[in-house]
Amino acid sequence: MKTIIPAFALVLLLAACGGSTSDQAKTEEKQEAAAATGSSYSIDTTASQVTWQGTHKGGLAPRFGNIKVTGGSLSVENGTVAAGDLEVSLASLQVDPKSVTEEGKKHTDLEGHLKSADFFDVAKHPAAKFVITAVAPYDSTKQKSLLPGATNLVSGNLTLKDSTLNITFPAQLTVAENEVTAKAKFTIDRSAWGINYKTEGSPENWAISKDVEIGFDLKAVKK
Repeated sequence: MKTIIPAFALVLLLAACGGSTSDQAKTEEKQEAAAATGSSYSIDTTASQVTWQGTHKGGLAPRFGNIKVTGGSLSVENGTVAAGDLEVSLASLQVDPKSVTEEGKKHTDLEGHLKSADFFDVAKHPAAKFVITAVAPYDSTKQKSLLPGATNLVSGNLTLKDSTLNITFPAQLTVAENEVTAKAKFTIDRSAWGINYKTEGSPENWAISKDVEIGFDLKAVKK
């Protein structure tokens, strides 16, 4: 297996802060979680998903797949998402067979490598978690979004392996009386969380890109 990793949401990896015109999630130190106030909504794990895509150097040979959502909740106050958390199972990480087309390569081999100590080390760290720290209005003139229709900037603490960092990215949040949906797509740098396989040394020697595209499509129902 010679390819890249995912992450959430998730999941899910940034070495430096993204610029205001970048679609890369801004990354900072861990921050205090937002207080859960107002109405509570439970994440519907069967109707929610986290996706990932990674590439080799130069965007070649993209690999992609999904990760199962295992739990979480959102808090809504005055018609706006105010707080929340999301949990995903890294042990459930899957590689889409359509993304591994080279002769002699198997998607199952890649899945095994991504779960190994080279990447997520799921034997020691089987889950990842995202906890919201702030939600603000989205201004398309100040921040680029990979997802059309973004409504908010969401910040939260992302925990992968034994590291937690705060990331900020555009998202589309829709609040109804009995349901909340949340969608996003953004890029993160896995090396910020210590996932350094094939990133050491000078950039021209990197076989696998540090950047990983993360997407999520969540549904939460009122408790």
